[in-house]
Amino acid sequence: MSERDSLASKLPITLITGFLGSGKTTLISKLLRHPGMNRAAVIINEVGEIGIDHDLVANVNENMSLLANGCICCSVRTDLQDSLRQLFAERRAGQIPEFDRVIIETTGMADPAPVVQTLVSDTMINAQYRLDGLATLVDAFHGHDLMARQPEAVKQAAMADRLFITKTDLVDATTLQALQDELQALNPQADQHRVVHGQLDPALLTGLGLHSARVNDQTLSFLGETLQGQDAAQSDAAGKYLGVRPSNHDPAIRTLSLRFQQPFKWTGFSSAMELLTTLRGADMLRVKGIVNVEGHPVVVQGVQHIFSPPVELDRWPSQDRDTRLVFITRNIAPETIRNLLSAVTSL
Repeated sequence: MSERDSLASKLPITLITGFLGSGKTTLISKLLRHPGMNRAAVIINEVGEIGIDHDLVANVNENMSLLANGCICCSVRTDLQDSLRQLFAERRAGQIPEFDRVIIETTGMADPAPVVQTLVSDTMINAQYRLDGLATLVDAFHGHDLMARQPEAVKQAAMADRLFITKTDLVDATTLQALQDELQALNPQADQHRVVHGQLDPALLTGLGLHSARVNDQTLSFLGETLQGQDAAQSDAAGKYLGVRPSNHDPAIRTLSLRFQQPFKWTGFSSAMELLTTLRGADMLRVKGIVNVEGHPVVVQGVQHIFSPPVELDRWPSQDRDTRLVFITRNIAPETIRNLLSAVTSL
């Protein structure tokens, strides 16, 4: 059931997504010049689009550039898996400097779910890397209209672990606050940061996910306020709703928070989740939470049909022993999930 602390030895991957015009190219260009990127590898769609100055490049081979600040930049090969395998092989062989994290830029129109599924389901990649999280850029000027017109833009924001609002200098305070409120309602677990002219501390692109089975300050941060901020006395054995929030732009997308007092047996819980993913996997945009499995804290997270291996923590991160789960779904009645999980608490 548990990976124990193999997580700590894997290289973290951060996905950067955002709709066309959200500022990904500007952000990546600035990041590549930042001294804090000296132990990072960046995989982008097309190096030529970034416009790396020649005086920033220390060495070039085929589709990979070593920058003067120590950052490795490469374009996607035939597919993402090949790029990641090549990076790790060359790192292990000493052909490129050792990097301790990977940042991947996705295309603007892309649904991030297939990329996440690729990273989680590929056995060879999983042996060396772990998905740290998804960072989504939202254009402050066009964000509201884009999410009203483009379902993929809503999905990108709903799936994010961290949201970066760009072009904030182009809107007034009222417009910016309205967009932040919309994003908060859509994805209450994702913290928000403002970005102006692509300037961003690279540290904000790390620590999005669970990096160790050993509980530390980052554990509760990963679980999110939605999982922490409720009184355990409010829960009950049958499952307590902590809230159902529909999206302003797509009422079919809901954020459902659940809490259960009674511990689960792993066979019952995993069977329920397997049934949900089999029948409605395409509509389960994100799932994250901590499950009480016969007294043990187990972290679960997934995207659509694919779940990361469960991680049993070395201890509970707080005095709260309830199971706490957050689902971001599309066209799934909240009662469907609650009733199914309630039914297996006694198994």
